Amino acid sequence: MTINVSKKLLNWYHQHGRKDLPWQQNRNAYRVWISEIMLQQTQVKTVIPYYEKFMQRFADVQALANAPEDDVLHHWSGLGYYARARNLHKAAQQVRDEHGGVFPLQFDEVLALPGVGRSTAGAILAQAEGQRHAILDGNVKRVLARFHGVHGWTGQKKIQDQLWGFAEQHTPKQQLADYTQAIMDLGATLCKRGKPGCEQCPLKQGCVALATEQVSLLPTPKPKKTLPVKTVRMLLLQNGQQETLLEKRPPTGIWGGLWSLPEMPLSESVSDWCEDHYQLAIRSKNELPVVRHTFSHFHLDITPCVVELSSSVNNHEQSVMEAQRRVWYKASQNINQNISKHDREPSALGHSELGRPALGLATPVSYLLNRLNED
Repeated sequence: MTINVSKKLLNWYHQHGRKDLPWQQNRNAYRVWISEIMLQQTQVKTVIPYYEKFMQRFADVQALANAPEDDVLHHWSGLGYYARARNLHKAAQQVRDEHGGVFPLQFDEVLALPGVGRSTAGAILAQAEGQRHAILDGNVKRVLARFHGVHGWTGQKKIQDQLWGFAEQHTPKQQLADYTQAIMDLGATLCKRGKPGCEQCPLKQGCVALATEQVSLLPTPKPKKTLPVKTVRMLLLQNGQQETLLEKRPPTGIWGGLWSLPEMPLSESVSDWCEDHYQLAIRSKNELPVVRHTFSHFHLDITPCVVELSSSVNNHEQSVMEAQRRVWYKASQNINQNISKHDREPSALGHSELGRPALGLATPVSYLLNRLNED
């Protein structure tokens, strides 16, 4: 049965769609852009509190572009996929430098921003400006694959091209903001991966997957592979002021640009490592149970080791070099607390008496620091 997909979706959205999301209020391209980047790989309910705090701190492109990267990563801590935050910061600086601080409204210019792909650019301009652009995020891929009975992993170019064709076909010429939200909402609320609400779906009459009893089979899942396991020991080095040493990670790679705990191989001696790499002597060490953190392409098994530094070592702060890459961090401070603007810059290997620096912390590091504080 042939049905008018856009008309069915719009009618359903006007009755059941989400219209109170924070990025739908005072809507503009900047606010929608931030939401679209946050919503990549992350559910709406998780994004909302992060989005609201992020917008309070970075109300416009200029505020984001001019902020230190540490501050941006700090407000992103916990959302994961940190390359999104780094690209967001770079893109804001590009808008500031190349577009006079005004978010561009031409598709090619939006697409040229770091971290923005075809679907994201289309979603921004459709929702903020009512421009006609198709989208194809994960939710939309699922809706279209089921509705049209498309078999094959959606990450394959051949399958993606097929789905893009359907996305373009169904995108209407009017009510673009509502339609874009509608098809995303359908995938998020009814056409879910597990336990879809097919009986309530506005597209059920034309859905090939429903008619052929293949809803549970589509979209075709990504071929599974066994994730490799990597191991590392993370050191919670404690000085006499109960501060913990943190190191800034390289700008690329896992947790790029975030602050993390020193790492060392499990096969090496903790005492020798601390002496060789930090010129620090230790008084005691205590290994904690292994913590597993899973990335998209491997598992990381972390062995935390709490190390109390020897009191005979004077000036721990000065014994650790690379001051711009390392700080002593007060673990007793609330990991999630906000601090005033004048406290945001971390002092080089110093400790703040007014509050902790606003550092972007890798999720396992936040967990271990919290656990250290609780103990």
